[in-house]
Amino acid sequence: MNGHFAAIGNGPTAKQYDHGIQVIDEDKSFNTNLNDYLTETHVAESGFNYHLISVFGSQSTGKSTLLNHLFGTQFSVMSETERRQTTKGIWLSKNKRDSANGSPMADNILVMDVEGTDGRERGEDQDFERKSALFALATSEVLIVNIWEHQVGLYQGANMGLLKTVFEVNLQLFLKDRQSQTRSLLFFVIRDFVGNTPLENLRTTLITDLSKIWSSISKPQGLEDSKIEDYFDFAFSALPHKIYQPEKFLAEVDRLGARFTTGHRSTKDQEFVGGVFLPEYHRRIPADGLSVYAGGVWDQIVNNKDLDLPTQQELLAQFRCDEIAREVLVGFDTVIAPLEEQQVEAIRLGKPAAVLADLGAQGAGAREKCIKAFETQASRYHKGVYTMKRGELESKIDTRLKALYQAQLTAAHKAGVAAFSEAVSGAVKAGQKAGGSYEFAEIVAKQKAKTLQIFKTEAKSLSIPGVAWSNFKPQYKLFEKELDEVSARLRKEEMRRLAIRVERWVRSRLGDAIGLEFNKLGSGRGVSVSPEGGEKPATEKDLWDRVWNAFISIVKEAETRFAERAKSFEASPEEVEVGLWRLRRKSWVALREKIEEEVMESNILMKLRENFEDKFRYDEDGVPRIWRPTDDIEGIYTKARESTLGLVPLLSRFRLSETYAPPDLPAFIGVQPAGVEPEDEEDLLPIGGIDEEEGKSLEEETTVLGESKRQDLVVRFKKMADGVYVEAKRSAIGGITQVPLYFYVILLILGWNEILMVLRNPFLILLILVMGGGTYIAYSLNLLGPMMQMSNAAFNQAVDIGKDRLRDFLVNNETARQALAVPARQMGADISLDRLDSRGKKAQDISDDDDI
Repeated sequence: MNGHFAAIGNGPTAKQYDHGIQVIDEDKSFNTNLNDYLTETHVAESGFNYHLISVFGSQSTGKSTLLNHLFGTQFSVMSETERRQTTKGIWLSKNKRDSANGSPMADNILVMDVEGTDGRERGEDQDFERKSALFALATSEVLIVNIWEHQVGLYQGANMGLLKTVFEVNLQLFLKDRQSQTRSLLFFVIRDFVGNTPLENLRTTLITDLSKIWSSISKPQGLEDSKIEDYFDFAFSALPHKIYQPEKFLAEVDRLGARFTTGHRSTKDQEFVGGVFLPEYHRRIPADGLSVYAGGVWDQIVNNKDLDLPTQQELLAQFRCDEIAREVLVGFDTVIAPLEEQQVEAIRLGKPAAVLADLGAQGAGAREKCIKAFETQASRYHKGVYTMKRGELESKIDTRLKALYQAQLTAAHKAGVAAFSEAVSGAVKAGQKAGGSYEFAEIVAKQKAKTLQIFKTEAKSLSIPGVAWSNFKPQYKLFEKELDEVSARLRKEEMRRLAIRVERWVRSRLGDAIGLEFNKLGSGRGVSVSPEGGEKPATEKDLWDRVWNAFISIVKEAETRFAERAKSFEASPEEVEVGLWRLRRKSWVALREKIEEEVMESNILMKLRENFEDKFRYDEDGVPRIWRPTDDIEGIYTKARESTLGLVPLLSRFRLSETYAPPDLPAFIGVQPAGVEPEDEEDLLPIGGIDEEEGKSLEEETTVLGESKRQDLVVRFKKMADGVYVEAKRSAIGGITQVPLYFYVILLILGWNEILMVLRNPFLILLILVMGGGTYIAYSLNLLGPMMQMSNAAFNQAVDIGKDRLRDFLVNNETARQALAVPARQMGADISLDRLDSRGKKAQDISDDDDI
């Protein structure tokens, strides 16, 4: 029947796996599809949570029938009408018994049905019997020996010959190290039990026979006095006849199935407590490696007819060392995994990894403890395998520690760079607050040494004696190199701040010096007016020379300040040259801005007016003029106006008086240094005549007033000067007005009574005297005209303010609008401030039709 169940090379399918898998066929070939079956049945993923049971015994004793009833498997059974071999080779199937409908069992029980012994098919060839039994013993936790009751006490019927061979081989090959050898359980299931002989008697007979066999076998040196109980445990169960007592048979089978659960030994009398699966029975082979392990065992068995398997020691050592390595790595993980998780979590959150405290001590301690534990447990196995596995374990540990330490040093690297930068910046700020008395180079050197020492200490704490990769000299050199780069960057930033401070100083000095020179334009007192030839006074003609000289002097002093301060930064000559070049460019831009501020329309017009009035209202000695009818007002006005108008072309262009050309700006600023970087030019404004790509010439750069601005300035100045002239003319005319004599006679006759009244009242006389005296003084100083103008302006301003107050009152007061019967909309729309003209009257709206 089972000749088609997932046989070797048949390309098994999932449906065929329902009947199990043939692990070894009758030709002694191992099935490489075993791992696929374990994966399909979800056993491969269970780790150590599985159990392997084998059953062997004489042919046709009902082994397959027992397994099918006990574990729900579907192994082929012998036909009742024929007496022939049914199970060929070794078959394996997972327990399919539903615990909900029967006795509970352990998870993932694998059952191996071994070909029966003493069969006629193989005859005298008992080689397969011995090898299959040895295979079952080497891989299984529990070995079920299926015998009939009437065979107890027989040598061949009870398979005592086979067990003797198994004991010898097991003792020689697997039990040389008593402390590390896993124990096995021999579970004798006595079939067709009728009860005439008590089960306890049968148990005693079997143990006695096994003890005799054990005593008769040759034992290795050092194990001569060993007992069979030192290596095997025994369990017994009896089942009634299946055919004659079917119901009772099924009941006992169900009860037997309840024993296949996890159990333990009693600490008091070392007896079984619970099920038959004890921890010491497990071969400790992971389920996903069971196929490889079983294949290796069978390969060693099948290729050595005398069953001499020296290489099996290496095989077991490999698996055992792997197991021990996994166990000791659990303790290593307990220490290291949380540290790795902290680093991974920081990376996941996008945060900089923190420097973990005492990482070196924790890592080195966990490494030493792990390797020492492995050495204690695994050094008992094959030395070559142990040495290799220890190297692999150290490699695994060191790989994880190296990654952890590298991340630690990376975090220390970043933290050190940040701390260094912050410390230098803090020391510089403290020095600035203390008055600027600090040495940048000394600060950098001190903080660099301190930061390097901290990093070196951290790197030393991560060093592991005898481990080459823990020498972190390359990381130290890389850290030192980056500190140098940060130092250079901080020095450059400090030089930028120095340049900014110097630029502020230059702007402040230029503001005072240039403002003073332009203020001289507003005063013409004490200087000679322009002669007929139009030559300007010295104080006006050499304006730009004085401005340029003041500018050159201030910039030279600023360059000296900058160069001296840059020496304390240990700046290179190239960096100083770049800083001075930037300073000269920015200083020129500051000068242009100051000049443009001085020649703003309101400022320059005020200076022109002041210059004109000083020359028109004051004489050559700086004495104010009192206009007389005989004065040459027109001539003085014309000279003062022309002299002031001469300032406009002078101010239009920045020209030196000697060369009548712009200053040599390219020579002053100099060529661009070779060390200039792109960021050094980001905040620089283009300068005409120097930056050719801007398309602006030096003439355009030094042009202060454009043509249109000049013309507008001249027109507005002339209007202002004409107003001053008219005022002077009125003052002169007002001073020569004559009153007719007869007017005084008429005034005396008509005002005689009033005169008498005044003469009789001393207060009125005093008031008249004060008013008369004031009027005379104003007349003498030619101030009557200005006083009348001031009075008229004050009156007009009072009227305007009154209109505004009245308008606001009407707009905001509902009662007033109702009293005047004016709608709110009309007040808001028709009499709003933006609809009144300069005289306070409603402006005429101009519609779009009028524009057209």
